[in-house]
Amino acid sequence: MNQFKSSAELKASAREHLLGHYGTTIGAFMIVGAITGTVSLTVGLLVDLSTIPGTIIYYAIMFLVSVLTGLFSSGSAYLYLKLICGRPVSVGDLFYGFQLCPDKAITIQAWITLITYLSSLPQIILNYMMLANVNHLDKMMSLMLPYALSLILSGTVSVMLSLFYAQTYFLLHDFPQYTAKELLQKSRRLMVHHKGRLFYLYVSFLPLMLLGLLSWGLALLWVIPYMAATEAEFFLDLIRNNAEAAV
Repeated sequence: MNQFKSSAELKASAREHLLGHYGTTIGAFMIVGAITGTVSLTVGLLVDLSTIPGTIIYYAIMFLVSVLTGLFSSGSAYLYLKLICGRPVSVGDLFYGFQLCPDKAITIQAWITLITYLSSLPQIILNYMMLANVNHLDKMMSLMLPYALSLILSGTVSVMLSLFYAQTYFLLHDFPQYTAKELLQKSRRLMVHHKGRLFYLYVSFLPLMLLGLLSWGLALLWVIPYMAATEAEFFLDLIRNNAEAAV
């Protein structure tokens, strides 16, 4: 009979493996945050979102940026798998995604980002309409409810995607011979009957995320690596208890 670890056990194991490695994991998180944050801020400042061409250009650039972050997601998965397995880690591991099947990492992220963008189209359109009517309070107010509903839609899709495909980058490093499509399918199969467990694990971090926000983001330097290590623990727990995934 499969014996899956509880959320508390996964988090305790993650904390144990993180001891002595916070400098590396925090450094990796800061590098990715600095790169993506700088690009996003620069694009946001240079592009006028109150115009249709500006909106199209902005989201096209952000789509490409999001797709390219797949390389860092792959590298991060590699770093945390090594960490949880007790192997030496370094900030350089973050860039391993540029070496191991970078085309697959990009394809995986492109698929996930495309679905996310399609579900966000109503929100994007309404966001443009609100910016275009920023000086018309009555029109702004009439758009508030549809905008809120569009946020719920895109948020729900994002959560479902994160649950279905949470194991994809970990699987890439265990099964590099698989295609991007096979890795996505394998993640979905692996998550059958386990989406609730992972969702509960994510929810259990909400108090710490709130603490991170209240500390002006400083606590997130510890919380994000903690979450990432716990996700790696969750993956290994699934693999060890799932004969099909181990084949």
